[in-house]
Amino acid sequence: MSDFEKGGAPASPQLKKQDSPLVAALKSALRGHTGVFSLLVAAKALRSGGPREARRRVLEYRQTQTGTVKRDSRLSREERSRQESAVFPQHIKISILVPLYNTPEEFLRELIASVQAQTYGNWELCLADGSDESHAAVGTLCRSIAEKEPRIVYRRLESNEGISGNTNRCAQFATGEYFALLDHDDLLHPAALYHVMQAICDQGADYVYTDEAAFETGKKQPIFSRHVKPDFAPDNLLANNYICHLSVFRRELFFQAGGFRSAYDGSQDHDLFLRLTAAAQKVVHVPRTLYYWRSHPQSVASDISAKTYAVDAARRAVRDYLRDTRHVDAQVDSTEVFPTIFRITWPLEAHPLISILIPVREGQAENAARCLRALREKTGYDRYEIVLALPAGCPEHPAFSDCRRCAADGAYSPAAWINRAAQEAAGEYLLLLDPQAEVLSPDWLERMLMYAQRRDVGAVGAKLYGPEGNRPIRHAGIALGDPILYPHEGLAGSLAGYMGRPHFAQDVTAVSGACLMLRKALFDALGGLEPGYQTDLADVDMCLRLRQKGLLNVFTPFAELNIARRLALPPNAADERLFRSRWAEALQKGDPYHRLKP
Repeated sequence: MSDFEKGGAPASPQLKKQDSPLVAALKSALRGHTGVFSLLVAAKALRSGGPREARRRVLEYRQTQTGTVKRDSRLSREERSRQESAVFPQHIKISILVPLYNTPEEFLRELIASVQAQTYGNWELCLADGSDESHAAVGTLCRSIAEKEPRIVYRRLESNEGISGNTNRCAQFATGEYFALLDHDDLLHPAALYHVMQAICDQGADYVYTDEAAFETGKKQPIFSRHVKPDFAPDNLLANNYICHLSVFRRELFFQAGGFRSAYDGSQDHDLFLRLTAAAQKVVHVPRTLYYWRSHPQSVASDISAKTYAVDAARRAVRDYLRDTRHVDAQVDSTEVFPTIFRITWPLEAHPLISILIPVREGQAENAARCLRALREKTGYDRYEIVLALPAGCPEHPAFSDCRRCAADGAYSPAAWINRAAQEAAGEYLLLLDPQAEVLSPDWLERMLMYAQRRDVGAVGAKLYGPEGNRPIRHAGIALGDPILYPHEGLAGSLAGYMGRPHFAQDVTAVSGACLMLRKALFDALGGLEPGYQTDLADVDMCLRLRQKGLLNVFTPFAELNIARRLALPPNAADERLFRSRWAEALQKGDPYHRLKP
């Protein structure tokens, strides 16, 4: 269980704003009636952003909604019968590894019952008990249940070896082809193993993970946090253990990786998952809540600030993984939003020239001048050139004196004008920049370059704020939606947001051309931006083409700029038609990193 999941604050809905007294009163009166509650969310969004914004906010609101474990994990009789009678093309045994230590009887009974309730029956529950002598009742209970259930294997350990050592003991006597990890006080959804088997058989997965929820112990077991995860995202996993539970993987992967390592106890899962996913051939995310972790006074959900050993272990796990597997000596630091969400400083491999391309349409000369002043005053990186694409006959401006300038033909078209500027660029890297953007952080170019230099990365985007007092987020990556979404748009910059996502570098489907960096060689190989787009979506189109090449697009919140204009506006109708015709299949599948469930 990741420290962020168990020790962090409950997930806060995105776009959280102060309600008016009337809306707050209505919410209080309607709490629990999620359908009507969703209408309130929609009504607020309609006033501020129109129908598309209303739909987006309702979906984001619903994905954070809670209930109880019993209600959440209920299967109809028909669905249970269908799953239990399903015949898979592979006959795979899944060994569920559970290290026990002084486990309360109530929790242990509930855990075992949740495993026995699985609709997929070819499982093995492996219990390695390191409890002390005063908790002999743990073994008594396990033996009594195992006598009646041959799929349960119990071993009393000679000594407690900690969570890593005890789990490794489970693995030694497990006989399944796949291993699943289950903490001793948590619960499985009855369809958990069924859906894992679907991923294994249908997609050839050798590593599977699912969504999860957190609940408070008690008779009703209320859920207070739900984690709707992205598909496999290696940069997200470096920043924090977002994968967590339920994790299921081929046994050979586990032993080849060396199993759990006690030196990382406190963040042993994070250490293991980094190594397993690096070795896996196919990592599959099942976008269903199939695991429930319990919060109680004795659990890891107590104050993470008092568990510096866990924070240190997580930081070392990431740093050592980068050194040992990627051969990179990176700096790993805790972020302000949460101790086990990390800011990674990748060393720069070189000191290349960066060409900053700015299209300046008629009437934007003063905006561009402000942009250039902030850029020159605050940029610490010293190897850059500025290339301006200007309309024919544009008057001279003192701020443009040391810039390379090129005349852009025809009516204003960001894609065509950027392509024209790129022809004049001498840099190894290109930085597309909106003339209304203003630099905030001195190391913004280094923070983008450290990702753009990686051979597995296509485009890199910065964090863009509005200039208003609460610094609302304008851009923290782009997701596919209707046709595109700006996750976290409007969220005050000081708020954590959903699972802290606005505050760590992560893989996204696309980033905005308002501040986008990539290698010039990649830009040229793609033929630049698609000039068929008149004003919108050329940047997203390019990012999708980069993904087709197997490259990652990365958003980093550590390169910060202001931008006065809103980016999350409905696109030009002609541009939207072109985009939908080109990317119909991708739109149908939905965004892999930003899951919204209607």
